Amino acid sequence: MEEGKRQKQIAGLLNEEINLIFQKLGLSMIDGGMVSISSVKVTPDLLEARFYLSLFQVKDAEAAIKKIEERHHEIKRELAARVRHQLRSIPVLKFFKDDTLDHVFKMEEIFKQINEEKKTKDENPPATN
Repeated sequence: MEEGKRQKQIAGLLNEEINLIFQKLGLSMIDGGMVSISSVKVTPDLLEARFYLSLFQVKDAEAAIKKIEERHHEIKRELAARVRHQLRSIPVLKFFKDDTLDHVFKMEEIFKQINEEKKTKDENPPATN
């Protein structure tokens, strides 16, 4: 089902605010890596917001997400203070690892491997008798 206009507006607002909150709380850099929000999905009833986190050069992704979830109440309190005039209630915040970049890198490796195999096949055609 396609997202409604209000869902998109709320998702955009939450994305912007949570990014600022992450910077303020020092959550944009974890374990020497960078954490950013790649997308936000809000349920149609606006009661839950799912944040997909892009983790760049973070050694332990699960530990990074756990660290963010441990500070969940602090993040939610800060968010409530920032958006109290735009939202009646603050949605439940859920954080997930966005593995889109992992898939992109895997696909690039596969294409690179296919191109190398094709090159060697073209350079060394099968012998005909």
